[in-house]
Amino acid sequence: MRILVVEDEQLLADAVAAGLRRHAMAVDVVYDGAMALEHATVNDYDVVILDRDLPVTSGDTVCAKLVAGGGSARILMLTAAGTVADRVAGLGLGADDYLYKPFAFAELVARVQALGRRSRAATPPVLERNGIRLDPHQRTVTREGSPITLSRKEFAVLFELLLADGGVVSAEQLLEKAWDEHADPFTGVVRYTIMMVRRKLGDPPLIETEPGVGYRLR
Repeated sequence: MRILVVEDEQLLADAVAAGLRRHAMAVDVVYDGAMALEHATVNDYDVVILDRDLPVTSGDTVCAKLVAGGGSARILMLTAAGTVADRVAGLGLGADDYLYKPFAFAELVARVQALGRRSRAATPPVLERNGIRLDPHQRTVTREGSPITLSRKEFAVLFELLLADGGVVSAEQLLEKAWDEHADPFTGVVRYTIMMVRRKLGDPPLIETEPGVGYRLR
């Protein structure tokens, strides 16, 4: 899942990003509204975590422009003001959810995961295929009931393969969803991560390579 965090309090923004990355999410961070709009035009985000009180371009303006642009990203709006009128105003701009500060991080994660499911075609809370069971909320993976330990990136890659339900996922799509904007597309990092996931899933191999196209979970 690809997330954009837009928050001018840099310590908070970086802490939120670090926490979400521990849940195998790819996270980009910007600190003003103008940069948020710029990033949203070039990246395909599942969820935008958007502070209302932003410099350069306000969070309200960013929200309205993202909604008007017709993208699929879901918007979770943050604010220090927690009155009913504030929540109504934020939702009226097209935000999908609203959370006021200070917030419990576990609640933020739960809301982001719920919004991420809504940004795509309907998906079950637990993904299963060919004996593989992946629970994004608990961050667990099993094969035929046996637990498998994956790194954050390996977990994110397997999530995308399971989500494709047997369809081919290109290396570019995996980079988009499992890595942030700092990933170098020429390093072979996707190929290496796929190799590690294959090894950890064990035999018989489940991940197939479609030469020149991508990868699928058979």
